[in-house]
Amino acid sequence: MGTSAMMVYHGDVCLGEVDVFSFPSSSSPFPFPSEREKEKGEIRISHLSPPSERCPPLAVLQTISPFCVRCKLQAKSITTHPHLHHLYLTCFQEFKSAVVVVGDGTEEVHLVAMPSKVEKVSCFWCCSVKAGLYASCMAMLNLRCLSIVFDLDETLIVANTMKSFDDRIDALSRKIDAEDDPFRLSGMSSEIKRYIEDRDLLRHFVDSDSVPADNTGRLLTVQNEEVVTANNNDGKVIYRPVIRLPEKNVVLTRIIPDNRDTSVFVRLRPAWEDLRSYLTAKGRKRFEVYVCTMAERDYALEMWRLLDPEFNLISSKQLSARVVCVKAGSKKSLQNVFEEGGCHPKMAMVIDDRLAVWEDKDQPRVHVVPAFTPYYAPQAETANALPVLCVARNVACNVRGGFFKEFDENLLRKVFEVCYENDVVDLPYSPDVSDYLLSEVPSNNTATNAVLPPPLAHEGIYGAEVERVLNGPPDDRQTPSTRPPEDETGVNRAPAGNRNGQFDGPTLYISVVQEIARRCESKVEFRSTVKNLHFSVEVLLSTEKVGIGMGRTREEAQLQAAENALRNLASSYVAFVDPITGAGGGGGGLTNNGTNDNGFLDDAVADAPSSFHQ
Repeated sequence: MGTSAMMVYHGDVCLGEVDVFSFPSSSSPFPFPSEREKEKGEIRISHLSPPSERCPPLAVLQTISPFCVRCKLQAKSITTHPHLHHLYLTCFQEFKSAVVVVGDGTEEVHLVAMPSKVEKVSCFWCCSVKAGLYASCMAMLNLRCLSIVFDLDETLIVANTMKSFDDRIDALSRKIDAEDDPFRLSGMSSEIKRYIEDRDLLRHFVDSDSVPADNTGRLLTVQNEEVVTANNNDGKVIYRPVIRLPEKNVVLTRIIPDNRDTSVFVRLRPAWEDLRSYLTAKGRKRFEVYVCTMAERDYALEMWRLLDPEFNLISSKQLSARVVCVKAGSKKSLQNVFEEGGCHPKMAMVIDDRLAVWEDKDQPRVHVVPAFTPYYAPQAETANALPVLCVARNVACNVRGGFFKEFDENLLRKVFEVCYENDVVDLPYSPDVSDYLLSEVPSNNTATNAVLPPPLAHEGIYGAEVERVLNGPPDDRQTPSTRPPEDETGVNRAPAGNRNGQFDGPTLYISVVQEIARRCESKVEFRSTVKNLHFSVEVLLSTEKVGIGMGRTREEAQLQAAENALRNLASSYVAFVDPITGAGGGGGGLTNNGTNDNGFLDDAVADAPSSFHQ
């Protein structure tokens, strides 16, 4: 362990001299100027951190910057350096740290007062962290608060203009003209009817600043809502014409009040109020809220205002910094969302309908929800016992509970046992949101997908399309393509029932079970329950339990349940055909006579008598 002597200053006041010991296990550069760089090495304290209510500084630093200890400080003596000892007692007793700003101001080194088993003088550990991050995360940890980042389009809302309605109706009409299947025709006809009904309401709004309230001819007129623009913090007040239809989860607004072409028909996702209420229940903030979207900024700010009109989730002063707009086609990043040091990515979760738009390192912190498709599959929101956003609320609740259980019972308890003489490797593991955000297997809505073709890539304006709506198309003479537009990442959207399509390989067993059910004209259901953060999944085929699986994640439990279901069905099949074919050998393995080479059950299952189907 290398050592050197340095003087410690608080501002311009000299507090005393310390010995500086570098950690042999630390690969980080020495945090303070050395005597070779300056005539006399010094440590100049800028300020003291705010006092922490329940979390000692080392626990905060280990959470947001694990194993970040750069060196140790030890005072020469108490009697000759009483000011330094007073600093030590203040920091130790009030859960404060002494902050040294280094480099170009982007990094802080926190002097953490440490208890000692041996020394009778003031002792500190020096921990480095991004400037400003400590204070914000300390406040969140004391409040038992994490961060949550929302996507907008097709996660919380679907929005359309007159032009986007016309484009989608035209594309669907062409698909209907080329379709022969009566079931698919019926589904697409219902979808285009929903588009036309909403377009007619938007046309009323554009033409007359009103919409029909009901079938009696009564009209609802616009209310001019006061909006303080958040761009560049200019504080300019504008008045937007708005009509709210809460019973339909619909809002009509105009992004640029004087330009009727920027009128937008917005469908809010059902159960948003349930999720919003949880985030701020009883005035207690459980999550700090951010927005990250590929939409144009004015549009994004207005969509969020419609979702949070009273600024309960994001205050008006925070709005400009917390609504982050990413260029369409770029990757979203939690590092960019928290560019100003509001939170560490380890303490944040994301709600989005797309996983691939996030940087790889952030994807474990993304809870992927099915895309909101009110035109293609409006029944998808009510197909399960809980609406999609209620599930997201429960996931957020479980993540927060798991994170702070680990923080309180492991990290906090063990940090109080760490002394000055310990090494960095003795610090405890720090929790990460990704530890408690469980992956989910995509669940195909076979009933919907059997009737309808894949949906259009987007049901509303999205990404670069928003800029074209607000700023005008680059060339009005271009003929709209009948080919469904592509996702901003360059690939076509998955069907509404498929969450994100990233589990194609592992879902083989699940696909086989669903195919068996389809051929047997039976209903297959995967029922899941959670107990002590472990999942249990039952596979029901025509209400009969055919398999069960357990796992730490829903994906693991569902895959195990599907595999066990196939083994049981294979055993039943072999028992059924053995007397007929004379085939020997029991057992229910997937490689028995009841399967062909690729692992799928033989097509003879479809020709089995009704007793086997049942």
